[in-house]
Amino acid sequence: MDLLLVFLGFICIIIGIMGSFLPVLPGLSSSWVGLLLLYLTKAVENNYWVLGITFIIMITVTILDYIIPAKGTKRFGGSSYGVWGTNIGLIVGIFAPIPFGIIIGPFAGAFIGEIIYDSKNHKRALKAATGSLIGFLASSFINFLLSIVFLGLFLNLLWQNKANLFL
Repeated sequence: MDLLLVFLGFICIIIGIMGSFLPVLPGLSSSWVGLLLLYLTKAVENNYWVLGITFIIMITVTILDYIIPAKGTKRFGGSSYGVWGTNIGLIVGIFAPIPFGIIIGPFAGAFIGEIIYDSKNHKRALKAATGSLIGFLASSFINFLLSIVFLGLFLNLLWQNKANLFL
């Protein structure tokens, strides 16, 4: 049973890494579940501090995933129309059957939202859409970094407990 939990945990970690760039897949939350599965084995002693701290980090970053692109739009001079456009574009981009829809969606959404707000100022709309794109890329980078940290934690625990796991 322990080997199955280790295997499923590793799969969750890999899905989490891929999910940091593909929002259709669960990102950091999947990586955290991978850590949890490793801790559920009989070979690895539970460490509630590690699980608790990584859980709080995962929840915080997951919330920030939805805030950062909108804040990027606002920071680059976007209006509430651009912020709403970013959020709507993010959702549409996830489900759109186009390559890089998750990147194009928030950018296009912010641009369209700003054009609706002020149809004469295309330069401002483009600037707000660029802020949305930068916010999305920053959010993805943070997710990727933390997913790699969770992978490192997983592999470290696996290495420390290899004698108990692989008898």
